[in-house]
Amino acid sequence: MWQKILIAIGLGVVTGLALGDSATLLKPVGDVFINLLKMLVVPLIFCSMVMGISKSDTKRLGKVGLYALGFSAVSAILTITLGMGVVTWLGLGKGLHLVASGVQNAQAPSIADLLVGIVPKNPIAAFAEGNVIQVIFFAILFGVSLNRLGEMGKPLVNFFDVIANLMFRMAGIVMDLAPYGVFALMAWATGSFGLGVLLPVLKFLVLYVVLVFVYAAVVYGSVLVTLVKTSPVRFIKALSEALTVGFSTCSSAATLPFTIRAAVGRIGIRENFANFVIPLGTSLNLNGSTLFLGMAAPFIANAYGVDLSSQQLIIAGIMIIFATFSTATIPSGDLLMLTIVFSSVGIPFEGIALLASVDRLRDMFATMMNITANVTSATWLAKVDGSLEETKTFNEVATVVVEGETK
Repeated sequence: MWQKILIAIGLGVVTGLALGDSATLLKPVGDVFINLLKMLVVPLIFCSMVMGISKSDTKRLGKVGLYALGFSAVSAILTITLGMGVVTWLGLGKGLHLVASGVQNAQAPSIADLLVGIVPKNPIAAFAEGNVIQVIFFAILFGVSLNRLGEMGKPLVNFFDVIANLMFRMAGIVMDLAPYGVFALMAWATGSFGLGVLLPVLKFLVLYVVLVFVYAAVVYGSVLVTLVKTSPVRFIKALSEALTVGFSTCSSAATLPFTIRAAVGRIGIRENFANFVIPLGTSLNLNGSTLFLGMAAPFIANAYGVDLSSQQLIIAGIMIIFATFSTATIPSGDLLMLTIVFSSVGIPFEGIALLASVDRLRDMFATMMNITANVTSATWLAKVDGSLEETKTFNEVATVVVEGETK
């Protein structure tokens, strides 16, 4: 897919330069792709969250689950703040003067209105209006209640399991159309605004990669040295296989067997503990994604001249956390999350096409950051729980049973 998107970007740029203003004729194709993404947002969030909550073993989570959630929340807040702060400080994206059709700046609500508005008066209306934060609130309450039904609720749990997987399949079909949508939007953007539109995107990519390495060295390094009492260098070496696979596949979920193998066989986390905590962290510890989304919101807002207030940035940050907790860890999944974040504060969806031009390269580093965050959290949790066999830590031989097979 990423090869197709890169080809689509190149063809879009060439076509836009050749057609000039006439490239606007291709924009409806891109608009259809954007509408397809919008179409998936609400049902995908609701079904995936209900499925995840209703199938959770709340008794098993206990203290470990609370610690894991706390680590994830703090990490997410730090990465979002870092991304938003640096892009806002540098003013990245300003000067592009892009114009979106039919998009108006969102009026920022007060904090009180925001808190009251989280609870929907009518959940059906929240679905129909695409009020994402109200849909999330209803999904959480629905999922928890369904979980408490026990055996009685199992048929409904299975139903939402099927629907959630159906929505992910639909998302896969829509993402298969991404090259066509990106081609049309890039042709339109290049034809209307020229090549100058691409330089800030490359700056965005370079800045993202720099922040990934800075954050990993400072935050994960500090956790490993001060809380786990181990060497970050040896930790990364032990995780190198999983990081390499993640870099090439751009999927934390696809890399899961390699991540568990490294955690158990090389880092020394007990197998049962790793089999519980690491899959959980695959959905919670998405620091690479939260950093990207935190940078993307002010960057695209600057590009389109959308003046985000501090309250809107806070709203966007909250939506980023919700989005990363409810979206599948698949290649280019972060682009789908952007629709959730952008819709919450009135940022034009067309800006997604700009970020798609570098998304595969960006996603490689994001996946490595997600994996590192997950295993750092798991190692610390294992230390707290007494499930870190420190005499076996950084063992050179990775022999572990994953899903019934010796790896």
